[in-house]
Amino acid sequence: MQNRNIMLAILLTNLFIVFLGIGLVIPVTPTIMNELHISGSVVGYMVAFFALTQLILSPIAGRWVDRFGRKRMIIIGLIIFGISEFLFGIGKTIEVLFISRMLGGVSAAFIMPAVTAFIADITTVKGRSKAMGYMSAAISTGFIIGPGLGGFLGEIGTRLPFFFAAGFAVVTAIISITVLHEPERNSEKEEETGQNKGWKRIFVPIYLISFIIIFIFSFGLASFESLFSLFVDHKFGFSPKDIAIVVTGGGIVGAIFQVGLFDRLTKWLGEIRLIRYCLIISAILVFLVTIVNTYFTILLVTVTVFVGFDLMRPAVTTYLSKIAGDEQGFVGGMNSMFTSIGNVIGPIIGGILFDFNLNYPFYFATVLLAVGVGISFAWKRREYHTT
Repeated sequence: MQNRNIMLAILLTNLFIVFLGIGLVIPVTPTIMNELHISGSVVGYMVAFFALTQLILSPIAGRWVDRFGRKRMIIIGLIIFGISEFLFGIGKTIEVLFISRMLGGVSAAFIMPAVTAFIADITTVKGRSKAMGYMSAAISTGFIIGPGLGGFLGEIGTRLPFFFAAGFAVVTAIISITVLHEPERNSEKEEETGQNKGWKRIFVPIYLISFIIIFIFSFGLASFESLFSLFVDHKFGFSPKDIAIVVTGGGIVGAIFQVGLFDRLTKWLGEIRLIRYCLIISAILVFLVTIVNTYFTILLVTVTVFVGFDLMRPAVTTYLSKIAGDEQGFVGGMNSMFTSIGNVIGPIIGGILFDFNLNYPFYFATVLLAVGVGISFAWKRREYHTT
């Protein structure tokens, strides 16, 4: 048990470092945008290229996780992530920044399904929701500290946050090489349903609806996160420090919910109902972002939006891991792939709409989240073993 806890701690640290690196760039994005004279649509394309690369590689990486092992994929992903951040730090042209983001997408495609499968291997079905809650909290904590640290480092030098993230990634890769051990594959078997195997399983309703929901909330979150700093910079003149405070506040509250309440909420409501309620709340609050006009109300609405998104991610991941059986890598890859689809389309559409009107990206995200609410009512819970 102690060995499992050590493994879980290392895995959560890996995720924390990766998303710390991603969060670091949020406060300095408007500054870099101004330095290189980049429009909102180009920023959207840059974020989308990250996700597009992740989208293309995620299905392959999911199979590689099952074939070559969880540890190997995690370490390779961390090394590539470090290279990506270093390139962004030294990049002076748009082309270099795009290459950096594409390498970041490669690292995400390798790391996410590997970590998800690793956690599924070292936990039981009954205890998995708590572990997935910790996993999502590690991601959120990276976003908590990332923008705050990025805002502080950005005051010293605009590129310093990227070098910081690259160094962290290298250290974490070394720790993973020396401490992590490839887990035994979880032998738990879910009830057999005679469903299609492999790629065809994507289109089985119980999977397809899950993946559609993943796409919808990923689209909403990507559109919101990628343009929020530009939105408040252009509309209210927020400084990197202001942006860091708002995003960090949302991350702190989201992490508290994930660690302290997620396991209880899933036991009380079940994953599907929890996702449904989060979609409803998120749709309302994303729309409210376009209406509020004071610092306090922006902080309040943004914090609550992040809570909704932060609870949806582990809820879907937990549900899928429980019904995946011995295809944890495959399902983790599909989860990453549909997340990437949302992350590709969200920033592209959001960036284009942003250049027309600052509020348009959030109107569009609201509509799509509302569609997700409707789809969630057609989602029926599948029974799974808990022993």
